[in-house]
Amino acid sequence: MTSPLFQDFNERSKEVSQYFIFLKNLEQESIKLRMEGRGGNPKIKEIAPDLLRTLKASGFLLLYNLVEATMRNAIEAIFDELKNEGISYDLIRPELKKIVLKNLRKRKLNDIHLSITAISIDIITVGFDNQDLFSGNIDARKIKDTAIEYGFSYSTDARKTSNGLDLLSVKTNRNDLAHGFKSFTEVGRDKTADELLVIKSKVIRYLRQILQNIESYLKNREYLDISTVNKAL
Repeated sequence: MTSPLFQDFNERSKEVSQYFIFLKNLEQESIKLRMEGRGGNPKIKEIAPDLLRTLKASGFLLLYNLVEATMRNAIEAIFDELKNEGISYDLIRPELKKIVLKNLRKRKLNDIHLSITAISIDIITVGFDNQDLFSGNIDARKIKDTAIEYGFSYSTDARKTSNGLDLLSVKTNRNDLAHGFKSFTEVGRDKTADELLVIKSKVIRYLRQILQNIESYLKNREYLDISTVNKAL
């Protein structure tokens, strides 16, 4: 049975893949614009080069959206697990304790005090807000730092994923577009559809392996501080 985390990822990945296949068909001219001419007669029109470049650049937006949504959902899944399992703050690993305290510092007392009934348990999730997680800054380095911070593995098969190297290009192009530093035609002119498909495939494989690492982290309860758990037992 597919976990909710992978179900969402698979659906989003499918949407992105379909778009990039569409781009390839456009570039190869196996897809053309069909317009209604005079008298209602169909008229076939070629795709303008600048329009194709714009569509290619938009692919970076879709890819970055996949990256950020995937990692946000993954971190949220960790906090959901801690909440659902009723894990006490005393039992979680030191790295997570630091995260919990950082989250609390961002919250106002009046916003959270009514949500706390069992402080040792509620303290973990009461300060969590998934909107604080990422904001246009995700690449492989950020994912590695996040993995170290939470205690899950960031290792992937470099032959298939290039260890997420392509995420830097995806992030940079996304930010250039989002902040208006470059036009869509500028960003889209340097890559062929085939090159974009390769980037897309590596990014998806990388994210899938990171999710597998997080699922293993949750399954094996690696969010716990083993020394503290052993003492509790």
